[in-house]
Amino acid sequence: AMKVEISITDRQRILDHAASSRDEVCGLLLGDAGEIARVRPCANVSDTPARRFELDPAALIAAWREGRGGGPRVIGHYQSHPTGDARPSATDAAEAAADGAIWIIAAAGQVMAWRAVVAGAVHGRFDPVALIVVAG
Repeated sequence: AMKVEISITDRQRILDHAASSRDEVCGLLLGDAGEIARVRPCANVSDTPARRFELDPAALIAAWREGRGGGPRVIGHYQSHPTGDARPSATDAAEAAADGAIWIIAAAGQVMAWRAVVAGAVHGRFDPVALIVVAG
């Protein structure tokens, strides 16, 4: 299985953000293929934030621009599932492009990582990714 590293600090940032709202929260994962170098909380601009998320497009464009300018690249994003299941939902699968992006889902105090791919093991769209928590 694919592996990706995240610092214990950034993992906690995701959990804290998830715990801060009854709605779904979301943010960007910045880094490279095997390592999340930074997490950046973003606004959920969805009309139905209790059930789905939509990343703030301005934040996404800014992050892409920084990546092109030599900063860490956008490698995926995180979201929370207030219902308490850290596995991707059918809704997530329907809205996910099979672009290889990393999805981290936080729920009930845990985080799980997934990769959006063609013919994934979960809902035909996601393969599990081993999340390696490192110091920092």
